[in-house]
This record gives sequence, structure tokens and C-alpha cells, in this order.
Amino acid sequence: MVASRFFKPFRQNESGVALTEALITFPIVLLMFAAFIEFGYAMSQWNLTVKALQFGARLAAVSDPLSSDFDEVFPTEANDPLDNGDATPDDATISSTCGPNLVNCNVSALNRIVYGSTTATKCQPRGTPGIRFALCHINSRINIGNIAVTYQRSGLGYWGRPEGPVLTMRMEVRDMQTPTLLLGGLLGINNITVPAHPVTITTEDLQTCSTC
Repeated sequence: MVASRFFKPFRQNESGVALTEALITFPIVLLMFAAFIEFGYAMSQWNLTVKALQFGARLAAVSDPLSSDFDEVFPTEANDPLDNGDATPDDATISSTCGPNLVNCNVSALNRIVYGSTTATKCQPRGTPGIRFALCHINSRINIGNIAVTYQRSGLGYWGRPEGPVLTMRMEVRDMQTPTLLLGGLLGINNITVPAHPVTITTEDLQTCSTC
């Protein structure tokens, strides 16, 4: 009875309820706020990556082949000279890939696509002498270790075509990560892996223009 009379004033006193509720809800509100910011940032990175790949695919479609075994996999002439002029096979299993970490890649040609110069090894500011507009100027987080380009037979073109084979080319990013702004400190999520975002295009004349 004495204990009940002693604690009764504390049970009736609500002066600290608002503070208690604020302390309980503040982490939840902070987490939601961080999630909204991270979502917006991730969408921005997603959009930049897609735009960069679209530009890079169009550029690669009229540039020197990026895979080092391209001529071996996609010969211009038929094995039998009498077959020259016939349609090339529609076989997508005939392919060649220039993948991350420069595996099977023409390094100088890939540097031109990603960094704007055959000799550049990292992104240079736009307007730098000798540097053309490239993927990294759209999304600076892209580097040659993230780009994968796959050439495949499309059934278009013909044996003996002077401009070379007409292929289907797919450009995508691999193992590309973007850092988080707030979730690293809150949840320990320091990086988010960017999806591949493959962009497929039909190649034209796979030869780099020396004057453009």
C-alpha cells in the first residue's frame, strides 16, 4: 500500500512522455530520411550509367573492335572464296567479349571509348587537349575495369563485305559500385552494386574515324 502511494505520482506525471516518444521515433525518422536520400542518389547514378552506356554503345558501334580476338572470331572472308557474297550465319553463339580487368581487350581502343583518348588511363576534364567526350564524362565512376562489350553474329551482312561484318554488340557495366551517403554509418551498407544495364546495338563500320 505504501509502495502504491509512493509510485502513483510518477504514473500520473506525463511531463516526459513527449521526450520519450521523440527518442523512440527519432531513429526511425532518421532511417527513413536517409533511405529517401539514398534512393534519390541511386536513381541519379542509375540514370547516369544508362546514359553513359547508350552513348558508349553508339560510339563503339563505329569504332575499332574492342576485343583482341575479333578478327579471328569474325573473319571477313569465307573459308571458301566461292561463298563470298552469301549471308553470314545467324548464330549468336559465335561471340567475342572484352570483359572487366582488360581480359581479351584492345586496351587503347577501350581507353578511347571510356576516357576519350587511346593513351589516357583515367578520366580527364572535358576540354583537355586530345581528350574527346567519353563515357567517364557522363558518369565519372565508370572505368575500363567495369565495361564489358560482347560482339555476336546477327545474320546481317555477307561474306566478303568490304566494311567488315555486321554484328550485334552489347555493352554493360560489371562490378560497378557506388558509395552510399548515409547508410554506411547507419546500417553498415557502404556500397551499392549498380545493375548491368546492358545496351544492345547493331554495329556499322567497325573502324575508328581519324578526323572526328
